[in-house]
Amino acid sequence: MSAEILDFIAKNLVDNPDDVQITSREEGDGQVLLELRVHPDDMGKVIGKRGRTAKAIRTMVKAAGTREGVNASVEIVE
Repeated sequence: MSAEILDFIAKNLVDNPDDVQITSREEGDGQVLLELRVHPDDMGKVIGKRGRTAKAIRTMVKAAGTREGVNASVEIVE
């Protein structure tokens, strides 16, 4: 569910929603790392001013992961 929430948020933020890619990796102990890749022109929209948008995205995904019983984190990859 965390990946679906990240996908929904990212696709609604960017101008090129077809270029949004999310890779999920299990880190052990119930930890899930979600790697978000977007079109290079959309990096600024995903990160936001002073990283506020990225922080908000991470908070939402972490909350969704907590509801699932996993520790979810987001890494924005260029």
